[in-house]
This record gives sequence, C-alpha cells and structure tokens, in this order.
Amino acid sequence: MADSAGIQQGSPAIGAAGLVPAAPGAGGTEGSGAAGGSARIAVKKAQLRSSPRPKKLEKLGVYSSCKAEGACKCNGWKSQNPPPTPPRTDQQSNAVNLQEPCRSCSHTLGDHVTHLENVSEEEMNRLLGIVLDVEYLYTCVHKEEDADTKQVYFSLFKLLRKSILQMGKPMLEASESPPFEKPSIEQGVNNFVQYKFSHLPSKERQTIMELAKMFLNQINYWQLETPSQRRQRVPNDDAVGYKSNYTRWLCYCNVPQFCDSLPRYETTQIFGRTLLRSVFTVMRKQLLEQARQEKDKLPPEKRTLILTHFPKFLSMLEEEVYSHSSPIWSQDFLAAASGGQIPMHTVISAPPVPRPLYYSTSPVSLDPSICGSVSPARKTASVLEPNTNTVGEKRKPSDPLPHEENKRPRVVGDIPMDLINEVMATITDPAAIPETSLLSAHSARDEAARLEERRGVIEFHVIGNSLNQKPNKRILMWLVGLQNVFSHQLPRMPKEYITRLVFDPKHKTLSLIKDGRVIGGICFRMFPSQGFTEIVFCAVTSNEQVKGYGTHLMNHLKEYHIKHEILNFLTYADEYAIGYFKKQGFSKDIKVPKAKYVGYIKDYEGATLMGCELNPSIPYTEFSVIIKKQKEIIKKLIERKQAQIRKVYPGLSCFKEGVRQIPIESIPGIRETGWKPAGKGKELKDPDQLYSTLKTILQHVKSHQNAWPFMEPVKKTEAPGYYQVIRFPMDLKTMSERLKSRYYTTRKLFMADMQRIFTNCREYNPPESEYYKCANLLEKFFYTKIKEAGLIEK
Repeated sequence: MADSAGIQQGSPAIGAAGLVPAAPGAGGTEGSGAAGGSARIAVKKAQLRSSPRPKKLEKLGVYSSCKAEGACKCNGWKSQNPPPTPPRTDQQSNAVNLQEPCRSCSHTLGDHVTHLENVSEEEMNRLLGIVLDVEYLYTCVHKEEDADTKQVYFSLFKLLRKSILQMGKPMLEASESPPFEKPSIEQGVNNFVQYKFSHLPSKERQTIMELAKMFLNQINYWQLETPSQRRQRVPNDDAVGYKSNYTRWLCYCNVPQFCDSLPRYETTQIFGRTLLRSVFTVMRKQLLEQARQEKDKLPPEKRTLILTHFPKFLSMLEEEVYSHSSPIWSQDFLAAASGGQIPMHTVISAPPVPRPLYYSTSPVSLDPSICGSVSPARKTASVLEPNTNTVGEKRKPSDPLPHEENKRPRVVGDIPMDLINEVMATITDPAAIPETSLLSAHSARDEAARLEERRGVIEFHVIGNSLNQKPNKRILMWLVGLQNVFSHQLPRMPKEYITRLVFDPKHKTLSLIKDGRVIGGICFRMFPSQGFTEIVFCAVTSNEQVKGYGTHLMNHLKEYHIKHEILNFLTYADEYAIGYFKKQGFSKDIKVPKAKYVGYIKDYEGATLMGCELNPSIPYTEFSVIIKKQKEIIKKLIERKQAQIRKVYPGLSCFKEGVRQIPIESIPGIRETGWKPAGKGKELKDPDQLYSTLKTILQHVKSHQNAWPFMEPVKKTEAPGYYQVIRFPMDLKTMSERLKSRYYTTRKLFMADMQRIFTNCREYNPPESEYYKCANLLEKFFYTKIKEAGLIEK
C-alpha cells in the first residue's frame, strides 16, 4: 500500500504486548497513527451515541433517503458518489440541522428521518456506528493512492452507505465466504508443531508452542503489500491469485479492525498455505531483522526465545511451507498421525494446567500507563490501584503441610492418591487431553471465550474513575464505552443513573475489551467491611453475545474477588437476568446475613435479590478445564478397571473331582470384578416399605435427646473453618429432605449418610467435647434401631 496512505508493510515489534494494526488511511506510522486512528474512531462513536436524540437524527438525516410526498428519489443529503475532495467532517456536522433544505432535493432534512422517529435507541446507535465507518472510509478513499486498495475501500463505502439507506446489516457479497482455504494457516502451524516436536519433553515442547503462538499473532497483524508492490518485487508470481487474497484480507481482516460494522476474522483462521507462501519470505526476513535491531529492548526472559529459538523455528517452518510433499497441509494429517482428529487448538491453545486446582500464564509486558488491571495475557499493575487490580493472576496455592495431609480422614470409596498420581503421569501432556469442539454439546460455556483470551483477541480490565489521580485517557474512553453498552443493553435503566454509577469512584467495572473497544462489562461496588460485593450492571453488547463472554466475565470477577478476600456477591436481577445469574452459581438463598446488607445495597422494584458464595479453592476461569481433566482421569481409571475385569482366569476343575458346591468368593477373579459377599442384613426391595422403615428410624433418631447438635447444617459463624476440615457435611435435616425426595433407594445409602454425621463430628471436635459424646451415644441408638428393623443382623 502506498506510503502516503499511512500504511507501511511490516509488523509491530516482536514481544510487544499491545500489538496494534495500522488503520487504513490513518496517517503516521504503525505505532502512533494506527493506534491513534483506532482510538479516535472509538471515541467519536462513544460521543455520538451518547448525544441527544435530535443530534442523532441530524447525523442520520445526512445519509437517509427523502421520505417527502411526491416520490422524491433523493438518496441523502450527501451524494452517493463522493466529490473529488472530501469536505471536513466536523464543519459539515456543525452546519446541519433538521430544518435545513437538502442540497439534492430541496426538502427539509427532517423529511429524511421520518422513518426513524419510532426506531429504538439501540438500532439508532447501530446505524450511527455505520455512519462513522462510512465517513472514515470516505476519507480513506481520497487519501489512498493505490488503485486496487482504493477500489476496495470504495466498494465497502458503498456497501455501508446502502446498509444505512435500507437499515440493514452490512453483508459482504462474494462468491466464496470464509474460510477460503483448508487447512488454515493456524491448523497448518499446529500440524507442524505436532509433526516436528511431539517427541520433545514437555518443557521444551511448551517453548515451541510459545514460538508458534508468537508467529501466528504476527500474521494476524501483518500488513500485506499491495498487488502493485508485489508485482514489482515478484514479477512472475500469480498476480491474479494474490490480488484476490489481498482483496479478501482487506474486506474480512484489515478494514473491520476499525470499521466494526463489518464482520471481522483472523487472518490465520480463514487463509491457508497460499497466502502464507506469498508473505513468508519477506515476513521472516523483517521479523529477524527487527529482532536484531531491538534486542536490547527485549525483556531478558524473551531474549533467548526470540534471538535463538525463533530463527530455528522459522527455518524449519519455511521448509514445510514451500515443500510440495509436506504432510502438515493435508486435511487428514492429524487423523493419520494420531489415529483420531485432534481439534485445532490442542497444540497451541491448550491452557497450561500444571496441577488440578491452579493454573499459570506467561506474563507479557505492557505499558502500565495505558490501562488498569488486565487479563492473564496482559498482566501489569493498575494505574488506579497499583498492584491490586490484576484479573486472573495466578493465585498461590496454600499447600497443605505433610502432617495435615496425613490427618485427612479416609472416606469409603476414595481412590488411593498413588493410583491417581500414576494415572496423572499418563495425561500430563495437554495434547493428550482431547479438546471438545466448540460446537459440541459437551463443550464448556466459556470455552470459546477462554481460547480467545489466550490468543489475545479479548482482554479483561478492572477500571474505575478516580478523584485523586490524573485522568487516564484510555480508561476514560473505556468508561464511556461501558456507559454506552449498559445504556443499550439495559434500556429500562435511566441513562443518567447508569452514567452516575459507572463514573462513581466508589464503583469499579470489570470491562471486556475486544479489538480495542469495550464490548461488555460488570459494574460492581465492594463492601469489604460487610463481606460482600454488589453487582450493579452486567451486560455484553448484542452482536457479541452467545459466545461465552458473559460466563467468562463472571469467572474473572470471581477470581478478582477471591484475591481480595470477598467471597459473596449480591445483586438484584430482573426477570430477564435471573436465568443468566442462575447459570453463574447465583440463587435466591442468600448466605449473607440480612443485617450485613440492609441499607447498603440499592433495592430495585420488581427485581429478585440473588446471591452467590465463592469457594476460594476454585480457580473459576479454568474450572471447566479442570473438570475436563478430572473426567479424563476417571475415564483412565475405568479403562484400567475394565482391563482387569477382562482378564481370563483358568476354568474350575474341582467339579471333575466330585466337589458338588464351592463358596462364590473362591471363584478366581470374582472379587476383582468388585463383587462382595451379600450384606449381613435384609435389603427391602419394595420402595414403599423401605421408605416407611427408614422414615420411622429417622424420626426416632431425631427425637433422641442427643440429636440436638445434628438437626441442621453447621453454621459457619458457630464453627469457623468447619467446611475447610469437613469435605462432605451431613445433617438430619438434609437426610429428611433426601428421604422425602426418595433419594434413599437402598438401606446402604441411608446408613452411609447417617454414619457420615457421626464421623464428621468426631473429626472436627475433640474427644472431651459434648458434641463428640453426643455423636457416640446417638450412633449406638441408631444401630439399635437399624437392628430392630432387621436391616442388619443383631
């Protein structure tokens, strides 16, 4: 692309955290003009969407067709074919009012917006976003000197212009839709890592994965050279094919980064080997040259990775890119290599989970002057509250002491830790755990969002306004964006109220950032002295919903509060939000004492108070990954058990010798199947008879003079730390509820729950305590009643 357009071929600095692509026609260099252009567009959109409705109508009137009587054919105050020199947008906007006559048809500008009088605020804001994208492309068309690029800009300009006139969504009309080639670049690089490095130890393979992610990230933000520049550099290349890919790249990857009215795709996901071949040689040369020039600026931990390992990685990959016989570009590669299809993100995007309950991420440096707290991919200190706002930062595990581990009670049915460790050793490789497809019914609700975060597509920041620190422009821009999102998605909330709380220094907001713009957030206020946080607003912009962002937002908020030792959420949910909060672990059963929150939180008419209690042992942002790993462990254990059961034992020969009968337990292999001798009591097969018998026994137990400590669940306030010691609590009230719901289908289930009450009591309380004595006496009484009922032998 021509230099005068302000876009230079090349890449952002290697190892830089905030990679920003160049905006078309933005002017300046990549590092400054591009970022500035993108930010200016976002600020303009936020300002325009927060304007009064008459101002919005004036803006849209310029681009809407005339609705005056007489079948006026005017398509807008602006001509659809732009003049040779674009007028200044700001001057143009100031001169417009609804009483002014149209330059094309002489009707008032108000006649151009009569169809918008009853349009919702959300739809009007969507159209205004397209208007600003049109004006931006309008400028790009005139600044761009390359003919091919200018033609694409102009086509997109007309497409967006038409969308405003017809009040439709911009849809690119093309003979082919993404992806354009399979396997994609991302899949090919995954295959390359699997093909060349699967034999390496885990630590070295993790280094290769880091290099692969770095390389893919560079391609996603790489500026392609124009077809004319490429013709000059490589005269004999396939000019037609490259021009086609260049046009697609502009339409689907480059322009949508700034004109967010258009759908955006990652370059590595929709293009394949053909595009990679056309850019790889130049890209490799420039990346390595840039690394050498900036080696002194690189963080020490990145220097060896980039200067030593990255060149070798690129050289090996180059062979596979240009080789005619490389297997990594075969769609059947993974099936042939491993006997089954391994999804694309297995190698590169698999989250590192070094132990069952904790996870770690590789911190990437980021200029702390431009943001508050950030997600794991972008760790840094907060501007507003230094060193306190990081979201998703690894929590240090409170490792139990050896003697504490030994004191843990053995529960019947527990799997030996030696066996679990043995199984864990077989699946420590993340690639060995099959990733579920994002479209699978078994995939986690937040799986897609978590993968996008790891690739740097989305970021999470806890931000807020401040009265005692210098305003940060980016944070203020994000706060405006959040106010905008909440206003659109919560139309029943007064805008003034939303604005007041979002900018209130006592409130903070966990913001979800995608491509530099706010697409969602959760506004909250913390009450540390009361032990809870109130969630005030929670929303994700409508065109980014159903992607798992809401769940991932809430998981990050939970992690943030666990770090700040606040373990309860309260919120008033309207009828539309109750379902969402239930999925996030909220219920109408409030754990916080009423005296703690009455007078502190805002009471909303027609809303339902819901609460959520956090477990500090759970890393919520990785919880679904942990569950997946636990399922894999169980699966391996089942496979081992099945292998034992399938073992063939020699047949019985004793009957040939005249033996007429033998005990069942003497049959070889019978105990290995899990068979146990029949119980010493009578199992009631009639469900109604069993229910009646158990109900009578439970009533006798509850009426016993020593049953008083066990009537209801133990309260945290009465027994601090109880639930850290007792993993499986049980009480007589819970047993009564289970009995009513017909949970106890066998006497063994009933007896196990009752026994757990006594075991828990003796585990938590010292032998000399009154509770301990009550447990012993009640236990004896219980077994007396069980024997009287004939459920066990006397």
